[in-house]
Amino acid sequence: MKKIVSLLLVLVLALCAAAFAEEAGYEETVISIATEAHDIPATVCMPAGEGPFPAVVMLHGTGSTRDEAGNGYLYAAPVLAEKYGIATIRIDFPGNGESTADYMQYTFKSAVADAKAAADYMAGLDQINGDAIGVMGWSQGGTDALLACAWEPETFKSIVTWAGAPDMMLDGFFSEADYEEAKENGFFVMEFDWRDNLNVSLDWCNDVANTDVLAEFSKGYAGPVLAIAGEEDTTVDPEWSNKIVAASSNELSKTFFIPGMDHTFNVFTEEDLHSLYEAVDATGEFFKNTLR
Repeated sequence: MKKIVSLLLVLVLALCAAAFAEEAGYEETVISIATEAHDIPATVCMPAGEGPFPAVVMLHGTGSTRDEAGNGYLYAAPVLAEKYGIATIRIDFPGNGESTADYMQYTFKSAVADAKAAADYMAGLDQINGDAIGVMGWSQGGTDALLACAWEPETFKSIVTWAGAPDMMLDGFFSEADYEEAKENGFFVMEFDWRDNLNVSLDWCNDVANTDVLAEFSKGYAGPVLAIAGEEDTTVDPEWSNKIVAASSNELSKTFFIPGMDHTFNVFTEEDLHSLYEAVDATGEFFKNTLR
């Protein structure tokens, strides 16, 4: 009798899960992508149905995780799937989230390689249109997304930046004193009040000091870019979004500024997250129109 009850319970739970997935209109799966450098923890959010769907690689910012500040990406991915029919994969860079790799491995080159690996993974899925893959990034993730397009232009068809930060030194992410510390020790210590400190490699410092991100983007990429920023962002100057679009030759490139929104898209101050969802809708519409 107990066995029958247990089987019935399992059946009921399975039916409930299936009903929820159908009602939700998406399914999330946690995966790991093996590369020669390290394993990449990731979450795939897939729209309901057979597809093929366009896909977007989501890149997080400094010291964050694949779910992003205040779970911004965690909230965004289901909306992109349900409302816009866009699959996403969000990844943890080395030293962040569930990554077991050391943050010292993180450079501009490694970030682009991870974005490329994530895109290739999605392109290999039956439900995905491998010719319709985009990339987006928040803050330093926007820097990585711009370089991913510049260095892997055949992979990414369009790009969205959220508070994109093309110059990490000008925006105060590290200083000349940090650079000197890295030259002396091979790294400098980046301090946070929400997580453990990170040892930032001299290689990353050299990347920032010697890479003109917008020049790389301008000469290497012909696809469209949407640059989203909050007008009240005091961490990354919103003017960078205008500069990002100015670096693009594509007629579909444009900016989208949200009044009253800060660098973390007000995820810590708005209970209804209306600023975040305004950005998500702008992102979804853009990708829907450019990933065809």
